[in-house]
Amino acid sequence: MKTEKENKEILTLENVSYRYSDADKNDYVLRNINYSFELGKIYAIKGKSGSGKTTLLSLISGLETKYEGNIEYNGKSLKKMDLDLYRNTYIGIVFQSYNLLPHLTASENIILSMEISKVKVKDKKKKALELMKKVGLSECFEHRRVLKLSGGEQQRIAIARSMSYHPLVLLADEPTGNLDKETEDEILNIFKELAHKENKCVIIVTHSKNVCDNADVVYELKKNKIEKHELSEK
Repeated sequence: MKTEKENKEILTLENVSYRYSDADKNDYVLRNINYSFELGKIYAIKGKSGSGKTTLLSLISGLETKYEGNIEYNGKSLKKMDLDLYRNTYIGIVFQSYNLLPHLTASENIILSMEISKVKVKDKKKKALELMKKVGLSECFEHRRVLKLSGGEQQRIAIARSMSYHPLVLLADEPTGNLDKETEDEILNIFKELAHKENKCVIIVTHSKNVCDNADVVYELKKNKIEKHELSEK
């Protein structure tokens, strides 16, 4: 049984609606969404193309700010927060395309993230190697350039980079979309470790049935609202 601390709400959406600036006033991509995300769980958000999955992720990450309603992180409205600080300190973001810097090595990408977030780490190189080990990469990958890594290896580095400043929330946009089934399972095991053993909140936008089957809570964006599709404790 999960403790009260583990079940703490970390993100809440209150009557959140969004439409594009050039859209009709009643043409909403998302309308009146009310939901909360808890620590210690993996959430999968699915839906057809155009249903607003990526838009929802952009709102939660603070990349899109012109919305109706309120989004709170740990009880504080994003509208009142420094969003650069929010993204560089409190949440980690993992992209389908990895978004690593190709001219840097695997470890340098992770170290740069620590420097940007200004996290206090005595030995950033050592910390980078620890994070690489956590996502299943040995020290032999330390000096390897990004373009010399496979898709699965790049995604592991992207996850390690996103966790380098210890955020409580990890947002992932189709993180396994370019990976084969075996590698997808390996990445999912990393997410499970982060959520269930390190008490992070992991939110994954996905088309993958396998990802949904491994999530604690699955939501489907449909007809301008978010609907609970499945809930299971794992």
